[in-house]
Amino acid sequence: MALVKGAQEVTNSTIGRDSYFTGRFYINGSLKIDGKFEGKSLQAEQLYIGVTGKVKTNVIANSVIIEGIVMGNVTARNRVMLLPTAKIFGDIKTPELIIQNGVLLEGRCTISNDLKHSAKDIIEVEYNKLTVGETAVKSTMS
Repeated sequence: MALVKGAQEVTNSTIGRDSYFTGRFYINGSLKIDGKFEGKSLQAEQLYIGVTGKVKTNVIANSVIIEGIVMGNVTARNRVMLLPTAKIFGDIKTPELIIQNGVLLEGRCTISNDLKHSAKDIIEVEYNKLTVGETAVKSTMS
């Protein structure tokens, strides 16, 4: 999602300010939400939740920009950007997280290029790898 363009320039579908949508929503392309969405899941390539937007579900997208309210987990393959009016209650998983001053966020954030594996597991593997110095010391002690 082009972060430098206005939302109206990058979205091809919109849930308008006075609209309410429930269920499962899968869209190829970009979606802007200025109204309310509740459901089982929401998937889009690019997702923009405007200042008046309210979402209560888990979100999966390539890129997500949030100015409104999200109650649910957000998983983005590229980036999540939280603008000053954003309010999120849920976990975020993404390779890149941008949080501007004023955001209200409660949840865990996992920032990793590998979203399929737990960050804890990746870090433990790296931590447990022996360095050259450790290998030399261990072999002389044997």
